[in-house]
Amino acid sequence: MVDVKLSQGDSSMNRMHPLTLSFRDEETESAFIRQFLPRLRLQGRAAILVGVFVYFVYGGLDHLFVPVAQLGLVWFIRMVALAVPLLVLVASFTSWFEKANQFLLALVGLSASLGLIAMLWHLPVSSSAYYYPGLMLATFYTYNLIGARFIQALGINLFVLVLYNVLFGYFGAYPQPMLLSQNFFMISANLIGGAAGYLVEYQRRQLFLRELQLDRERRIHLQRSLHDRLTGLPNRDLLYDRLKQALALARRDSERHAGFFVDLDGFKSINDQLGHDVGDIALREISRRLVAATRETDTISRLGGDEFFLLVQDIGSCDAAAHLADKLIRIIEQPIAGLPNAPALSASVGICLFPHAGLESTPEAIIRCADLAMYNAKAAGKRCYHLAQ
Repeated sequence: MVDVKLSQGDSSMNRMHPLTLSFRDEETESAFIRQFLPRLRLQGRAAILVGVFVYFVYGGLDHLFVPVAQLGLVWFIRMVALAVPLLVLVASFTSWFEKANQFLLALVGLSASLGLIAMLWHLPVSSSAYYYPGLMLATFYTYNLIGARFIQALGINLFVLVLYNVLFGYFGAYPQPMLLSQNFFMISANLIGGAAGYLVEYQRRQLFLRELQLDRERRIHLQRSLHDRLTGLPNRDLLYDRLKQALALARRDSERHAGFFVDLDGFKSINDQLGHDVGDIALREISRRLVAATRETDTISRLGGDEFFLLVQDIGSCDAAAHLADKLIRIIEQPIAGLPNAPALSASVGICLFPHAGLESTPEAIIRCADLAMYNAKAAGKRCYHLAQ
């Protein structure tokens, strides 16, 4: 699911245009289109097949209502109208459908209505009772089956309604009572079909927003469950997962990784002299520095208190690990801005290179190995590193 920002006070209608139902936010609209596209392909193909079948079978009654001399013309119009959905069906298997799906699907509904109007134009008024109901079927088809958006279907069906009245009310001079009756049913079909189409699309988009919200909440809960609340760094659970991945990569690619156990020297004095709030500020700043000193592919975890663990993948050599440990100690010793009276901080660093013979290939073993090396660094006078052998 795409990451789209949702505020708790944002209602569905505030995020959607009330007529077009488009999301006001372009990123949300694009995400919805991408998610709905596979379903739209299937729906469009199924609707085209159903529509072509009904439209074709519709002609089975032509001989009952169409003068023999005009049967050929009526079937010619029908086949031209059927060519459009068949071409759209072919286009649904191409990448062009991704960019122009609404235009293509709307064209299917329009071709069905125009085909019926063309037949009526060439037939006597008495044939209207046979072909006119097909226009209402086409209205519902465009609103509710083909997959066109409500606003597209509305535009097409209003155009058909106006065209029908111009052709048969002005040029064709249908009897006024018949035309009024037909308009009543066509307008009713638009109201009923349009309302159904509007509600379906609205509910679909509302459901999409709800899915986005639930996905965002799941990711927030996952983030909180796998990250330290004070510093935002990965916690022990996420560190274990990253270590397992590193071990798997090491077995596959024969790469050498390193675990750095970092314990702050002098942090207890900050808590005792300045309070835990200042200590929290110091921990957040040290966390920021550790992140800035490493690569995006590395993992910096807070194990608890003033203890941190760094997983550095593909470290290369012992010299590279030693150079990084020196760098970490130097950046930790830098004064913390805004805390001029804070006691000086330093760090003792234990390094465990893995995999190597004699070391169990588990996250627990790697952390324990680096932890023991860190205690050796403290025993050597602190403010230094020790490399586990």
